[in-house]
Amino acid sequence: AEKLRVEGHLTETEVEQVTKARRGQGVFRANLEKIESSCRVTGASNPKHLIASHIKPWSKSDNRERLDGNNGLLLSPHIDHLFDKGHITFSDNDDLLISASADREALEKWHVRQTNVGTFNVYQLTYLRYHRESVFND
Repeated sequence: AEKLRVEGHLTETEVEQVTKARRGQGVFRANLEKIESSCRVTGASNPKHLIASHIKPWSKSDNRERLDGNNGLLLSPHIDHLFDKGHITFSDNDDLLISASADREALEKWHVRQTNVGTFNVYQLTYLRYHRESVFND
C-alpha cells in the first residue's frame, strides 16, 4: 500500500524505485568493469576514484542498454563531467576529441589534450557514435 509522503521521507514505491536503480547501477558497473579497468584519459585505475559513466545517456537508453557494460566508460570525475556535458568524446580511431565549447583554461589545468586513448571494441564504437551525434557539442 502506497503511503503518503512525509516531508523528508520516501514512500514505499519511491524506496523500491531507488533500490532497483542502485541495483541496476551495481550490475552496470560490474558489467563495465569486465571491459574497462581505468580512465581512458587520465589512466587512473583505482575504482574508488572512477565513475561508471554511460556513453549513451541512461535517460536515452533502453533497459538492456542501461546495463550493457559496453555502454560505459570508467572515468575520473572531471573527465566524466566533460564527457557527460558533451565537451569531449572519442572518435572511431580511438582519439579524444575536444569540443570548441570546452573551457580551454580548465582543460589545460587538468592536462586534458587530444590524444589516442586505446582501442574501443565494436560495441563501444556504436555507443560512441551515438555520443558524438547526440551529446557532443561539435
